[in-house]
Amino acid sequence: MSISYHSSRLNFGPSLGRLLGLALGLCLFSACGGGAHGFARTYKPLAGEQRHFEEAQQLTYQDLVREPNAYKNVEVGWFGVVTDMQTQPDGRTRLVLSLRAHQPRHLCSDESASSCRVTVSTTSLGTFSADLALKPAELAGKERIWQGSLLKIYGVPTGQSDESTGPILDVKYHRHWPRGYYVTTAQRAEMRR
Repeated sequence: MSISYHSSRLNFGPSLGRLLGLALGLCLFSACGGGAHGFARTYKPLAGEQRHFEEAQQLTYQDLVREPNAYKNVEVGWFGVVTDMQTQPDGRTRLVLSLRAHQPRHLCSDESASSCRVTVSTTSLGTFSADLALKPAELAGKERIWQGSLLKIYGVPTGQSDESTGPILDVKYHRHWPRGYYVTTAQRAEMRR
């Protein structure tokens, strides 16, 4: 699509019109959540995440631990920091995560939205597990899923639970922030709100 701007005094022509259209598109993109890592003042779900974000129930950890079989058909969306990873016999990876509360207003280092980082509690609310079929890019490189990574897990409780690794979620969708791409509430003193 070509955008052309004409006026009685100025003629911007098709080339400049395309550049202005591209600039506008980039501007709109950056205002819609800051890409995959969500550098924005508040949480912005990705396009593939949107349905899960809207349908996930606000189930507490205590609810699930108390009645693990009562929520087998309920999708939850929990933030967790990876504390352990184990390869399963079926090729999936079992992640053990420290459940964290999400802070609705993200911490920012300056006035720009691009300086904001997804913010979760410093303290853990409990431990839970999730089995994921990780893609090759999620297993290697500096942005791989590893201990200390933050994930938002959308999943359905299986009804199974382990004393050391907590309830297990059957994962429907996940989103990942490597170390350094998110902050905890411990950074409140050094970052603006």
